[in-house]
Amino acid sequence: MSDLFTYPHQPGARARDTSRDAADAIAPDAGKLRARALAVVRRSNGLTADEVAGRLGLSILSIRPRLTELSRLGQVRDSGLRRRNASGRPAIVWAPVHPARLKGQRT
Repeated sequence: MSDLFTYPHQPGARARDTSRDAADAIAPDAGKLRARALAVVRRSNGLTADEVAGRLGLSILSIRPRLTELSRLGQVRDSGLRRRNASGRPAIVWAPVHPARLKGQRT
């Protein structure tokens, strides 16, 4: 059974005070940010975290963790594609999960 008050429903934190403070600070907005990021990914053919952040006009630091949470929640998936991010490194291209496809049906 999933607990709506724990990760990935709420921001995660490492065992450091700064990490816990950051998770606590973003918690009130995390759900809204996840929803906005998911909406952008659903309207695309796949986006990197940098691309999602750019389309939303937000910091990559607030969006990348939300995409990881969405992945853990089964709402986005690693498409298997990679594109270079702003630092020049290969980045995951996130794609929406389509429930009908998970059941082997065509959409």
